Amino acid sequence: MPGIRHCRFGLGFSGASDPMKLDPGLHLSYCTNVHRGEDWAETFAALNTHTIAVRDRLSRGRPFGIGLRLSARAARELSDSRTLLAFQRWLERNHCYVFTINGYPFGRFHGGRVKEQVFRPDWTQPERLDYTNLLFDLLVKLAPAGLEISVSTLPGAFKAFVPDSAQSAAIRDNLWRCVEHIAKLSERSGRVMHLGLEPEPLGLFENTEETVKFFEELRSEHPNDSRLDAHLGVNYDTCHFAIQFEEPADALRRFRENNIRLSKIHLSSALKVQSGRETCRALSAFAEDVYLHQVISRSAEGVLRRYPDLPLALEAAEKAGWPAEEWRVHFHVPLHSPSTAWFDTTSEHIDGMFKALAGGPLLCSHFEIETYTWEVLPPELRNDDVVTQLVREFEWCVDQMTRHGFASPPA
Repeated sequence: MPGIRHCRFGLGFSGASDPMKLDPGLHLSYCTNVHRGEDWAETFAALNTHTIAVRDRLSRGRPFGIGLRLSARAARELSDSRTLLAFQRWLERNHCYVFTINGYPFGRFHGGRVKEQVFRPDWTQPERLDYTNLLFDLLVKLAPAGLEISVSTLPGAFKAFVPDSAQSAAIRDNLWRCVEHIAKLSERSGRVMHLGLEPEPLGLFENTEETVKFFEELRSEHPNDSRLDAHLGVNYDTCHFAIQFEEPADALRRFRENNIRLSKIHLSSALKVQSGRETCRALSAFAEDVYLHQVISRSAEGVLRRYPDLPLALEAAEKAGWPAEEWRVHFHVPLHSPSTAWFDTTSEHIDGMFKALAGGPLLCSHFEIETYTWEVLPPELRNDDVVTQLVREFEWCVDQMTRHGFASPPA
């Protein structure tokens, strides 16, 4: 696991002063999957326009970390030696660096229906393995020398896409081949690098219990092989775990007890509501056609019920006569969103996560803001331009990190 906190120097890999003043070795970025970028030209245009604007408002002239999202097409195009060299020089000129890549969405992620197709190709397919290996090949060339690097990916597959044990075995086999690839890269480069599996509602493993079981199965197939613990871990998305009604202290304790690395932490927030006729009417504004918005409800007796998408949950509630339940909805809302008359958010899960991390050695050094839903937010939540929203989310996160001892207050 990464080392201990407490000596401070500032954001980035150098030691330069920075108004955010994060603890040494900590890296905070936002994931560029909030922007359109289905090929490299579109991805680079978003970086040159939006990411630089965010940097200028937060960290002008100082090292600024980028959480890069690359589609499979963009990754192939960036792997051209001249294109890669041009991007390396752009990073140097603009005082930016890449330390993590979101390798979850393989193909198109904006501007059309995505829904459960975001899980495809899944880890049963060689295309997913090849794509993820390529992301590590690129990242080891992009990240500054000596910097720990990570890639995040889906939790194997969508549950409904894995009907039998043979497909589950294929997922584990392909993940192990990726671990072997990462281990070879790590040995050659001398870097710490790891892949983070991201549990998500209705994924092959979606909560702490299922994730621990999945790692146990992998370890039983590769006993006493240290490469698994070194190069495979969990991408802990605070939205996803909050939707499962999990307590962050309990989840992090289970991962620590089972020696499962925290590869990266996604700072994200879900909708939390008390269901009812008027609340569900207000929630219909979030039932859009691009992304999958899984719902988990909890009855007064503590029974959990899962719905694949928000429209299905709304339909079931109407048929049942609007029962009084708490709902957690997989719709990433801005971290600074206030409560309204109809809904709250799961931001307290982020607070609990920082509390659980603050009491001991640093278990994760990669933090990434991930509110990719800006284009489909209801108008009242999209009253800022995307750059202003991202700046406000950074400020909210740095305030949280300062309160819990992961950053120093501004001078």
